[in-house]
Amino acid sequence: MPGLVKLYIRQVITGFGLSALFVGMLLWANVANLGALIGASDMGWVAVVMLWVFNGIVFAGVQFAIVIMRLGSDGPTGGRRAPRLNGARARVRVAAGKAVDPLGRK
Repeated sequence: MPGLVKLYIRQVITGFGLSALFVGMLLWANVANLGALIGASDMGWVAVVMLWVFNGIVFAGVQFAIVIMRLGSDGPTGGRRAPRLNGARARVRVAAGKAVDPLGRK
């Protein structure tokens, strides 16, 4: 199996694990009375599964995006990456001859 596919599967598993932790904390903290609503309903497990799956999709996508963006960080780190100015003037050589209008007029 290619390395990128292994990386993707690992990040999806991590994202869904984070989602399970997040949904568990939502229910434990009873945010917006969500835990009581789900506990009082006979179909509360459907809400829990939906919360887990939809948050898992988001968290897995974010996990994979973070890992992919960090792959290309092999270059220099830090600094301003601004050109150094030393005060020297650039020399431009111009061949001697008659002047030429850049717009082509005579």
